[in-house]
Amino acid sequence: MSETILQVKNLKKYYMVGRKGLFGEKEYVKSVDGVSFELHRGETLAIVGESGCGKSTTVKSLIRVTEPTSGEVILNGQDFLKLKGEELKKARKNIKMIFQDPYSSLNPRMTVRDIIGEPADIEHCYKTEEEREKLILDTMEMVGLNRDFADRYPHEFSGGQRQRIGIARAIILKPEIIICDEPVSALDVSVQAKIINLLKELQQKLNISYIFISHDLGVVKHIADRVMVMYRGRVVEEGTRDEIFANPKHDYTKLLLSSIPKIGEKMNFEAFDSSYQRAMMKWSMRRNRMMQGEETT
Repeated sequence: MSETILQVKNLKKYYMVGRKGLFGEKEYVKSVDGVSFELHRGETLAIVGESGCGKSTTVKSLIRVTEPTSGEVILNGQDFLKLKGEELKKARKNIKMIFQDPYSSLNPRMTVRDIIGEPADIEHCYKTEEEREKLILDTMEMVGLNRDFADRYPHEFSGGQRQRIGIARAIILKPEIIICDEPVSALDVSVQAKIINLLKELQQKLNISYIFISHDLGVVKHIADRVMVMYRGRVVEEGTRDEIFANPKHDYTKLLLSSIPKIGEKMNFEAFDSSYQRAMMKWSMRRNRMMQGEETT
C-alpha cells in the first residue's frame, strides 16, 4: 500500500441556527458530522454526493478556510488544525486548491504571469527575477499554456484556458495535495475531458495526491482511484472505484449511480428530476426510520 500522507479523523462542522425556546438547547445544522478518511501519496480520492451533502464544507474545514468544530487532520505527522503562525504557513504550501469557477477565481486585474506567480511571491521561493520568470513560464508550459500568454488578462481566455491558469497557480509550488472542487463542472464536455487528462498527466509527473470533489459520477469514473460517498454530512460508503461502480452496497450510492446517462442516451431532465426527487424522498424516509431504530441497514 502506498504511503498515507493525510488522515482526517472524526471531522465535524456544526452551525448554530437557534434555540429550542428562549432558554432551551442550542440547535445546530451538522454540515459535516464525523467524517474520517485517508489519502495516499499519488492517488485520487473522489468525494461525491448531491449538492449540500457536505463535500465542499469537508475540504474547507480540513484546510481551515472555515474552522471545524472538532476533529483531527494529520498531515505528514502533524495535526494541521493545531498549527499556528509560521508552522501553519509552511504546512499550507503542501495543500493547494483548484476552484470550480474559472471565471470568478482569477483576479481580472492581474496578468497571467502575476496570477500564476502569486504563490511563489508569497513564499519568496526564488532569489532573482530571472528565477521567478523561469518558474512561471515553465509552469505555463507544463499545463499547456503558450508562454506568449503571460502578459494577457483572464478575460482574454476561454473557460478551459482559464482553468489551466488556475491549475498552474496550484502546482507552481509543487504541493503534495491538491483539492479539486468541482474543477470541470463549469466547462463544456469536450473541454472537461482535456482538463481531466491534464490533471492525470500532472499527477504522474509530480506525484500529486488529489481530493476530487464532484457530484458527477461520470467524471469521477475517469479520474478516481477511490470514492467516498457523502450524504447529509456523513460518509455512507467508501471503496475503490471499481467496487463503488460495479458493486455499490448502500442504497444512496445505488441511487447516484442510477442517475448517470447511458452512452448514446439523451437525458430527459424533467423525468429525471421527478424520479430523482421521489427516490430521494423515499431514501430520506428510510434514513429517518433507521435513525429511530425502526429499521436496520
